[in-house]
Amino acid sequence: MNPSATGWIKKLLRITISNTDFLNADKDTFYTALRSCGFIFGSNLSIVANIIEKHDLSEDEICKINLTIAFLYTHHNVNPKIGFVDSVLQFYTAINELKTSFFDGILGRKSSNVQLEKVIHKRIHIDHNALTKNFNYFIINALLFVDILAYKKFLKEGIISIDYIKQLEKAIEAIVLNAIDAKTKKNQYDESLIKLFESSIRYHDAKPLKYVSAIDLITTTLEKYYVLDLTCMASWSDRVIDTNETKFISKLGSDFNIVPYKTKESIAFVNSFYTKHKNEIALLSSKNIVQSFYDNSSKMVSKLISRNSKRLYKELKDSKELLILLTHSTHRELNQEEQKKVQEQLLDIFKSIPSLAIFILPGGALLLPLVIKFIPKLLPSAFDENRIED
Repeated sequence: MNPSATGWIKKLLRITISNTDFLNADKDTFYTALRSCGFIFGSNLSIVANIIEKHDLSEDEICKINLTIAFLYTHHNVNPKIGFVDSVLQFYTAINELKTSFFDGILGRKSSNVQLEKVIHKRIHIDHNALTKNFNYFIINALLFVDILAYKKFLKEGIISIDYIKQLEKAIEAIVLNAIDAKTKKNQYDESLIKLFESSIRYHDAKPLKYVSAIDLITTTLEKYYVLDLTCMASWSDRVIDTNETKFISKLGSDFNIVPYKTKESIAFVNSFYTKHKNEIALLSSKNIVQSFYDNSSKMVSKLISRNSKRLYKELKDSKELLILLTHSTHRELNQEEQKKVQEQLLDIFKSIPSLAIFILPGGALLLPLVIKFIPKLLPSAFDENRIED
């Protein structure tokens, strides 16, 4: 089976007909299988429950299979009376109508296995550009289980509320970022990880959730296990879960009313999983995924700024408030409100310069700090008192 070629879903469904044991497993057993293959963490290293052989499949191909199998399991155990393929397409159509941008130009055609293949491809490969390719496997794909939880709700109720997905993602963001904040000592990598995580959330809100409010939004057992595992994963990303992080995770388990041994099991599993697979996961490589992303992006941004310097400087001069804020950024750290203004106004400018349109793609906002870093070189030296001319 080749998940990169047309017809793979039809073949996968045919294979699962002769191996239905996994469909009849209880939800805890199936969730554990999803976690064991890495799907929950966004690092798909094997196929869930070894339903088919891994062979030489790439990670994104394995991810496609695992996502489809998770949908299939959910469909079989919630509402098998309606067609599987059509139900998943209806689910993603509903999300598309709720203004998500993942499937623009994909939906609205005849329902079919091929159509679903395109949707799943688009969901996993949000964009093949340099901005997202480096980190989508780790963070964006770690949020794929949100789709499964939302699909389950969709099958039960026949509709999907935008509020459910929004609140779930906001709750995950709030709790995971609190976990990172609990680190005894945060380094530059942790700060970068926070930016990457925030950029991966589909629905953004200017007002972040408080921890207590986030806890109240996580209600089902699977949601709790999922958020607990993501929290352990985020804590271990620097290769150690320190004392403060352990206390935070234990408190999280207690706030979720999860029995203590389950919380300890989650910590132990994450330790074991990442220790065992540290050489297979890009995040944990000697040059971690975040650093690689910023190194590659820095070169690209520098080139784009250089090539568009004249037009960009003209646009900046016409935006006086932005120019003032950029000037201030050369001497001090901008506050959150100022950063938001800079981001919005820069994106408006980039819309008018075709070759800079890459910054308004999914994940493009991540590069704005790099843009700001290079823009002062466009400004007269009077704007930057500390500049040393080459």
